Amino acid sequence: MILKKNINKALYLFLFSHLFLWTVIPTFSNTNLPLDTIEALAWGSNLDWGFNKHPPLSAFTVEFFYNIFGNNDWAYYFLSQIFVITAFYFVWKFSYLLLEDKVYALLSVLILSGIYFYNFTTPEFNVNVSQLPFWALSVYFFWKGLVLNKKVDWVLFGIFSALGLLSKYLFIYILISLFIFFVFNFKRYRQSIKNYLLSILISFILLIPHFIWLIDNNFITLVYAFNRSGISNFYLFDHFKNPAVFLFKQIVILIPFFIMGFLLVKKPKFKININDKKTLFLLYINLIPLFLILLTSILTGAKIRSMWMTPFYLFLGTLLFAVIKKNMIFKNIKKFYFTFIFFFIFSPVAYLGVSLVDKTKRTDYPGKEIARLVQNKWDNNFINEIKIVVGDEWFAGNLSYHLYSRPTWLNDLENKAAKITENEGVIYTGSPKILKKICPGVFGTIKPVGYCMIGKR
Repeated sequence: MILKKNINKALYLFLFSHLFLWTVIPTFSNTNLPLDTIEALAWGSNLDWGFNKHPPLSAFTVEFFYNIFGNNDWAYYFLSQIFVITAFYFVWKFSYLLLEDKVYALLSVLILSGIYFYNFTTPEFNVNVSQLPFWALSVYFFWKGLVLNKKVDWVLFGIFSALGLLSKYLFIYILISLFIFFVFNFKRYRQSIKNYLLSILISFILLIPHFIWLIDNNFITLVYAFNRSGISNFYLFDHFKNPAVFLFKQIVILIPFFIMGFLLVKKPKFKININDKKTLFLLYINLIPLFLILLTSILTGAKIRSMWMTPFYLFLGTLLFAVIKKNMIFKNIKKFYFTFIFFFIFSPVAYLGVSLVDKTKRTDYPGKEIARLVQNKWDNNFINEIKIVVGDEWFAGNLSYHLYSRPTWLNDLENKAAKITENEGVIYTGSPKILKKICPGVFGTIKPVGYCMIGKR
């Protein structure tokens, strides 16, 4: 068993090891960045307060890193792990606040290694990973705000809530859950109402630019969300099938987590004291978001994709140890640590194995080589730089990321064509058959994509 005086060292060792492994392994095994990361980089080359699929924070973040590290793939795996371990750290701080024991707080973090959202999927920096630190920070400062009622905690809660929403709209589920907790426990925390309202005001102010962008762009991200979840297509059977499939998948995903937890108790016997404010809060932040998203699927027939649940289980370990700590068998702690080490090592090894064996994945796309071929053909025909690439986020986005001129990505030119000067070289990507017919410049094909180059000779 880890001695209490070594808990901090054990935590930092875990965080550093996680950061190191999940940065190095995908850097070594992948030829190209994953789809969602390339997508965020495409958006980042043309920053706005929103994009056709998501709010802007993931794009802001990767563009910040691009300005420091350029097109070095390792930097974006590193970025993703910074977000993950920041979430882990504040899960630990929050768990220590509620469980009042560093051992239980550490276990609450280590047990998350049994959930594949926090290991196998983390190399792909996307809107789901982007939520993680803000989910943990919002819960942490909300609780501190309730207990201490210090203005600084509520201000930070307001800031991190806004950043979470700017990562992905699904963040609203944790905010609604916190609001429900506050309403149902208003008598106990009524002294915090002014500061809570202040935090909401701060969030709203920070979100105003995005709200303006939404209005100006006909709420395109909301339309995408409805289409992605299947809400726009009404089928009565979906109201039963999709929630059932969603629940089944969550049970399967959480099996390793519960195996690790059950190693520490004699019997799967839980005593939940709902009169304890800490336990009650843990129930709210773990179960209400899950219930709300399940209810969404039941009422709308929406298909809830598993990856959307990435931040939802951050505090499940804290809840588990709050419930079982009185019945824990500490002589079994070694079994827990061995199981933790197994999952901790197995996940990156499995990721490496899959990456080396399966060569059909997006991360095997030769983006850098294609960009080199495109650049050579451009240099042979034109004297100006490539300033704009037009097309989808994957093919055009890869060009934007890999080309040394870092051209701006655009999904289409729409009304922007008239504003492009003759010095701004443009490359269109898309269907070879269509582009070959309409291309007014130099046409080329690198299967399965066609490239139309228009520049200054």
